[in-house]
Amino acid sequence: MRIGISVCSNYQIDDPREGARRMVERTRAARFADLDSLFVGDHHVTRSPYYQNTAILGRMLAEWGTKPAGALYLLPLWNPVLLAEQIGTLASIMQGRFILQCGLGGDAKQSAGLGVNFKSRVPMFEDSLAIMQALWRGERVTHERFWNINKAQISPLPAEAVEVWVGSSAPAAINRTARLAEGWIASPALDLQAATRQLNQYRQACAEHSRVPRAAAVRRDIYIGANSQQAAKVKAQFVQRDYRGFAPEALMVGSVNEVADLMGGFAQAGYTDVIVRNLHDDQGHALATIERLADVKRQLD
Repeated sequence: MRIGISVCSNYQIDDPREGARRMVERTRAARFADLDSLFVGDHHVTRSPYYQNTAILGRMLAEWGTKPAGALYLLPLWNPVLLAEQIGTLASIMQGRFILQCGLGGDAKQSAGLGVNFKSRVPMFEDSLAIMQALWRGERVTHERFWNINKAQISPLPAEAVEVWVGSSAPAAINRTARLAEGWIASPALDLQAATRQLNQYRQACAEHSRVPRAAAVRRDIYIGANSQQAAKVKAQFVQRDYRGFAPEALMVGSVNEVADLMGGFAQAGYTDVIVRNLHDDQGHALATIERLADVKRQLD
């Protein structure tokens, strides 16, 4: 079982430099905890500070090591030539391989804010991925369906192949993931039982497309307390707030031993990766959770 982290990009703060500082500190803590992968998310036209993925990941990579890293990109919201160039540059900065996490984007207001037709996001997603993969192979690309692209070619090319993971949950979307990508990401809102069912659907779809997946990952919002009692108290606070509309079973909260057991359940189900995201927005609590993940890793090894 590999443990990666998706560092929160959204902070309710007055000083914009403070949010960036927190992201850098969490990246440094993740490296010291020997976590296996590093990611940031993708969101646009926000009212509160949201640090854009390409720029902030470039800074965070200065704190990272040789392990894989990447970002989520909602492909319909991006010009694929520009995004292929940015990923090529990021892949040149980093020492490990680049993992492209990608999705459709389910926020119609976000699409409207960027001038993108929300109803076209599925074919735009597929075309965007195909265009970028051709560009990363060094090919010239012409495309007229969604973007007016004429004989585009990019450089630098990624030093090693970009690995594609797609987040999906509906049966048709899981099937599309199996057809197009090397890895799948399960929703953070699923409990273990539902996550196991969806993993079985993904495996069946991979078999139907004669694909051997490289990763089956699940996102978890996490808090690791100094002990069980303290963790339970924090969990109760977030459950009372109806945190993100998640069922309590979807939150990964507990002591080091309890969280290791929870992750072990996903490993037994067949997941290869857990991608954690800090439940608590307080920087001290967030850093303590990341530091305790080192002990969780030792228990799982």
